[in-house]
Amino acid sequence: VQLQASGGGLVQAGGSLRLSCAASRLTFSRYGMAWFLQAPGKEREFVAAISGSGDITFYRDSVKGRFTISRDNAKNTVDLQMNSLKPEDTAVYYCAADKYYSGRKYAHDYNYWGQGTQVTVSS
Repeated sequence: VQLQASGGGLVQAGGSLRLSCAASRLTFSRYGMAWFLQAPGKEREFVAAISGSGDITFYRDSVKGRFTISRDNAKNTVDLQMNSLKPEDTAVYYCAADKYYSGRKYAHDYNYWGQGTQVTVSS
């Protein structure tokens, strides 16, 4: 299984970024997918998740109304649209795949990880 994340960058507060994660070598629609973030010196934290069919989504409270997770099972991709970005959103963002469930919020529950993409929001 391979997960390849992309789309990070430097943006001013209030701006937007769209992260994308391309998956290969798995039956994509059978996996719950998620995005996590990791700030320097901190543990990896849940951001958002989506069910295999894409009909159920989950978000951490601090991103509700600002971030949207979506997936395209025909293209084996999962995206994270991030709007109204804040400096506290600055982190490395990782996509992750869960072979058994959707919406789990602990990093150790996930089976596969992408390499991470840096998001920096300046004030």
